[in-house]
Amino acid sequence: MTLQKTSHNFTKIVFKPLQTNLFNIVLLSFFLIIGCGTLHAQELGSQKKPQTTIKQVDAVKATAKPKDTIATKTIQATDTIIKIKKSPKKAILDGKVRYKAEQYAKIDQKNKLITLYDKAELYYQDIELKAGKIVLDYEKNEVYAGRMKDSTGKYSQYPNFKQGTNIVEPDSIRFNFKTKKALIYNSRSDQGEFKIKAAITKKENDSVYFLKGARFTTSANIEDPEYYFQTNKVKFIPGKKVVTGLTNMVIANVPTPIALPFAYFPMSKETSISGIILPSYNDSNARGFSLQNGGYYFALNDHYDLTVSGDYYTNGSYGMRFESSYAKKYSFSGNVNFRFENLITSERGFPDYSKQKIYNIQWSHSRDAKANPNSTFSASVNLGSSKYFKTSINLANIGSNLNNTLSSSISYAKTFNTIPQLRMSLTATHSQNTQTEVINMTLPTLQLSVDRVYPFVGKDGVKKGFIKNINLQYNLNGRNEIVTNDSLFFKPQMFKDARIGMQHSIPISTNFKLFKYFSASTTANYNEVWTAKTLQRGYNTDKSIVEDKVINGFDAYRTYSFSSSLGTTVYGTFNFGDNKKIQSIRHVMRPNFSYSYTPSFEKYYDTYASDATGTIFKQYSRFENGLFGAPGITNSNILGFDLSNTFEAKVRDSDSTKVAPKKIMLINNLNLSTSYNLNADGVTSLAFAPIRVSGGTQLFENKMNVNFGTTLDPYAIDNTGNRINVFNINNGGSLFRMTSANMTLNYSISSSSNDKKSKDKNSQTTRNGGREDDLFGSNTNLNDNRRSQFDGSEEAGTDVISEFFHSKLPWDMTFAYSLTYGNNNREKQITGNSIMISANADLTPKWKAGISTGYDFVQNGVTFTQLRFERDLLSWRMDFNWTPFGTNANWGFFIGIKSGVLSDLKFDKRSLNTNR
Repeated sequence: MTLQKTSHNFTKIVFKPLQTNLFNIVLLSFFLIIGCGTLHAQELGSQKKPQTTIKQVDAVKATAKPKDTIATKTIQATDTIIKIKKSPKKAILDGKVRYKAEQYAKIDQKNKLITLYDKAELYYQDIELKAGKIVLDYEKNEVYAGRMKDSTGKYSQYPNFKQGTNIVEPDSIRFNFKTKKALIYNSRSDQGEFKIKAAITKKENDSVYFLKGARFTTSANIEDPEYYFQTNKVKFIPGKKVVTGLTNMVIANVPTPIALPFAYFPMSKETSISGIILPSYNDSNARGFSLQNGGYYFALNDHYDLTVSGDYYTNGSYGMRFESSYAKKYSFSGNVNFRFENLITSERGFPDYSKQKIYNIQWSHSRDAKANPNSTFSASVNLGSSKYFKTSINLANIGSNLNNTLSSSISYAKTFNTIPQLRMSLTATHSQNTQTEVINMTLPTLQLSVDRVYPFVGKDGVKKGFIKNINLQYNLNGRNEIVTNDSLFFKPQMFKDARIGMQHSIPISTNFKLFKYFSASTTANYNEVWTAKTLQRGYNTDKSIVEDKVINGFDAYRTYSFSSSLGTTVYGTFNFGDNKKIQSIRHVMRPNFSYSYTPSFEKYYDTYASDATGTIFKQYSRFENGLFGAPGITNSNILGFDLSNTFEAKVRDSDSTKVAPKKIMLINNLNLSTSYNLNADGVTSLAFAPIRVSGGTQLFENKMNVNFGTTLDPYAIDNTGNRINVFNINNGGSLFRMTSANMTLNYSISSSSNDKKSKDKNSQTTRNGGREDDLFGSNTNLNDNRRSQFDGSEEAGTDVISEFFHSKLPWDMTFAYSLTYGNNNREKQITGNSIMISANADLTPKWKAGISTGYDFVQNGVTFTQLRFERDLLSWRMDFNWTPFGTNANWGFFIGIKSGVLSDLKFDKRSLNTNR
């Protein structure tokens, strides 16, 4: 027998049948005893091993007798492959055993043991075992593993036992390969969000464990958790459940009175499982005691789920919520929310008693582009009672509470790959003003367009010149529009007042170059409008009033118009010298002249008697209340002018190592627009339209957005405030009369390296109609209080507090300022002047604080104000938010476990003001 080096740097023992001696007979007997087909190890390292002969092995002195030793300390950081080619006996083990050790791998034939020492590894079937020391008893089919102790008495290389997906990290372990039973001491394992440690663990089989002296927690530190559940008897089924006996909660190593005679914890490997949602207790002066957000979660299947929750108050008020999410890979995804509340204020018989029912429906749907590239379907619905977010007893959602508009849109679009290409879309929209309770809907809007056709383009496909660029297309726009209010929503009267119409449009246009530097375009447009309702106006002698009568039936009118435009781009550069701080300023102007003409369509107008005498007649169009309005009765002959400007500077970089100057945008847009009516008569219409000037820029390295605008009127006004055909300068005033002006500033800054606010936006807030930022406060979702108020503001950021204290303490700030000036009737007053600020900061690595506030200088009052505090308690989270004054005054306190599996262990106390 010799030891030979293999191609994989392993050492193998090769038997030669013709060579016999006492030592070979002993070795052959040993392999016949274990009788396994193969015991071998795969190479885990890449260290090379020199060839070793049997004489070298025999010469090694070790603690064991030489005749019982095959490999000792001379074999380091390598694997040993022991292979028997044929064996007539039945194998003791059911598979191959692979092993490895850093210091030595010792085979004791007499005691039927294989001992691995220092960074030992053993692999058998689906079992992986790593430890400081491993002893394999191949006669009893058992393996023993333990840790190592160094010269200082410190333990290291704790065992790591892995079977399938289950991992246990004990102090020591004893495992039987045949029975699959194990005895584990001081085991540590992760099961989902739980971390479990037990003094003694008995493994009955692959699916059942019994634990004694166990603690389980969601803390990251299993050795010194901030809290844990202590129990003496546990039945543990990995991936499914944990059933315990008497269980006591321990916080900071102090036992608490919180105990259960038994406990059950589901541990499904599935992404979600059905279960009860425990309610939180609350009370209100207006509605009494309550249980909120209690219900049940249904994990129906892999594609959709359902959450049913509700609230109940002792005065009879209640609320119900149904929330469902659905998804299908590569097809679609979405969610549906339905909320209903029956609100009772005070007691029956009291003068302030009231009862109302409010609801809200939300639906979001998106289709994967991979499903069908030629069609899309999407939905974003938010409709219901106008007072829902203002009076809801459940949602303390400030951003939605301050919103005045709810909007929805459902659309389907399809492209037909014909020649020319055809596009079609169907859209249903909804817009609801929560203040006036007026609802505008389109059910639906049909849009159809045929791609542009170039009838004069040759086979070469070149579109150049006036003639070849002539193109035409066809557009169809049909709508069913409804205007109603909350009280008539989805009632028969709502549909009786619907307006139905359809508009056909055929534009014919072309574009070309003029004098090399000018771009010209011209368009002739033909429109045809169909309507299902018209009106007939006349004087009702019985009622002595002028009244309109709706005429049901098809009617139509046709119009045409003409327009053209001419524009160019002018560049100018002002150079100041390369040695100057500002080397040059570049000015880009884009002037554009336009002309439009629409003739009079007086033929679509009739007259009616406006009094009982029948002598005074006025004109009207039977299409006035139509969906697309009535055609014009006068000629429209308008000449327009627009001018856009951008200013950019080249500045010498403060960094002397950089040669190229920096480019800084001074004003990214400065626009001026006005028009002149060529058919103005000076009485019913004035020639010059007011001049609108608007602009914007970004300052402080694009952190501050500045936008401004003003309206300048060249005409004066009379004592009643009406514009007259007299220039303001001829009326003792300036060249232009400023009728309005506005300016807004928005500034966001944070401690992150890129100085940009990095926040996880609350999509539900914007879906409800609120703002993405927290200028109107941070929203509280009472359905999931584990969510931080600061929405990820704790992410990366660096801030040096002082030279004595250096720490990463993220912070962010949002600033907004708005100023509005009104002078339409010579009032010369500031109509709006307010400032709003929101700021969030980590006071310490564990404490967060935030504030949202502002001041209205016109109303002389503080705007919406909210204070936010949060404490990171490692496995727990505690927060407090307070709105100290106003109609939305409230406060809330929460402390609970972050982990979803124990999210019902919480204390949640909130006040809801009676105004809501």
